[in-house]
Amino acid sequence: MMAPLHDIAHVGHVELLTPEPEKSLWFFTEIMGLTENGRQGDSVYLRTWDDYEHHSLKLTGHSTSGIRRTALRASSQEALDRRVKALEAAGRGVGWIDGDEGIGPTYLATDPDGHEFELYWESEWYDPPEELRPSLKNQAQAYPGRGVCVRRLDHVNYLAAQVEPNGDFVSELLGGEVTEQIRLDEGKIAAQWLHFGNKSYDLVYTEDWTGSNGRLHHIAFATDTREDILRAADIFLDNDVFIETGPHKHAIQQTFFLYVYEPGGNRIELCNPVARLILAPDWKTVTWTQAERAKGQAWGLKTIESFHTHGTPPVPAK
Repeated sequence: MMAPLHDIAHVGHVELLTPEPEKSLWFFTEIMGLTENGRQGDSVYLRTWDDYEHHSLKLTGHSTSGIRRTALRASSQEALDRRVKALEAAGRGVGWIDGDEGIGPTYLATDPDGHEFELYWESEWYDPPEELRPSLKNQAQAYPGRGVCVRRLDHVNYLAAQVEPNGDFVSELLGGEVTEQIRLDEGKIAAQWLHFGNKSYDLVYTEDWTGSNGRLHHIAFATDTREDILRAADIFLDNDVFIETGPHKHAIQQTFFLYVYEPGGNRIELCNPVARLILAPDWKTVTWTQAERAKGQAWGLKTIESFHTHGTPPVPAK
């Protein structure tokens, strides 16, 4: 496998759609501990306390749930220009659009499944107001001490009718690398985990058993420790937030996890990958077999049925 090109630095932010904007806003601010950093139309900009940019999440009121767009920050203007050229040559580019709040010139593209990506370089670093100014100057914002207090946006997991073409899109056009994957007995790739830097994964594609296109599996926020996730489970319990599965440990990527549904119906993961990084420039993709995955998660918890079928927006009933 090729090492990442490093033209994409990291996942910058996501725009999440919700049919319950006020309830979703309560969830992300009071329960997850994000901080509001502006509003525009039907959207609220939210940030975690240690993401350095203007926002981590753009929460938009909409008729349904799902993800509108994932924003990827390039590692330089030259890197952005290279990725735009590659996307245009492959016919996956849509064109330049006005940048979001805090973001400069932005290029819109789509993966083969229809998920939207925006690529940018220019970014406004967060300058906290006095009441949110941290004591330590190498921290983006003071620790809010509210709810779960997630530290940063970690990754996005998409549902896709076919996994492999989308993994190829990230690898060949965005410069990512597949760190782990699942291959079924018939030879089909059922899921792929891809990264752009030293984190073990930034984007994930999972087969959508409904055969639909363009849906979201989940977005994930990282906590400082695994114990934060145990505490979060009690916070969710006391606030009637639906816990889908966990806390537990994934076999793939060894991430400690907890999955819940926010009030708009989108699946949200709390994750803690401990200190697992991909430092090897010649990393070899780890491939899991169907039989290995049938064993369940790291400590034996079986993967629940809804993990393969629940996504947003919901699939209309036939």
